[in-house]
Amino acid sequence: MEPPSPAGRRIIHFVALSITGLFAVMLFSCENNMSRVYEVTQRDTLPVVTSFNVDALYTQQGHLQFRFKAPVAMAFTGDEPYQEFPQGINVVFFDSLLNPKTKLTADYAISYERSRTMEARRNVVVVNFSKDEKINTEHLVWDQEKRIIFSNTFVKITTTTNIIYGEKGFESNEAFDNWVIKKTSGELEVEKI
Repeated sequence: MEPPSPAGRRIIHFVALSITGLFAVMLFSCENNMSRVYEVTQRDTLPVVTSFNVDALYTQQGHLQFRFKAPVAMAFTGDEPYQEFPQGINVVFFDSLLNPKTKLTADYAISYERSRTMEARRNVVVVNFSKDEKINTEHLVWDQEKRIIFSNTFVKITTTTNIIYGEKGFESNEAFDNWVIKKTSGELEVEKI
């Protein structure tokens, strides 16, 4: 095997210097700052608790409000504790006579403890049993403090007589019996006067 030409030796020498320089920069840029290490490790990526086949009843002043089901629930801690439901949720709200009033399902959800909000994503469906109305969207926020649900994305509301589209979303009480659609379109039945 022939030795490399002078040009080849310069390239090999340049590559060797570059690798040595990169190694030196990496070696001297390391720091042993314990507060920085603590800060990085506080951003937990693993749940502190994982539960399977969750089935919980929520009451307020002794009255059943809703039943919550999820195949998997993962709890995370930190500055903003939250629970994640990667395999979806099924929530049924009840009236004062314990009859199912509204149902919310989604393929994914995340719930934030401090703000008491839950975001439902992908194939979100809300059904009002008493009015026989249904909403379909890809993103929905449930504000448990204000007792409202809303979306800023495209929604489709199906009633017994109409299909209404909301290009900019909607807002409703959590029972989904008093809703407002933003930027409406669709086919509506109108009574003759």
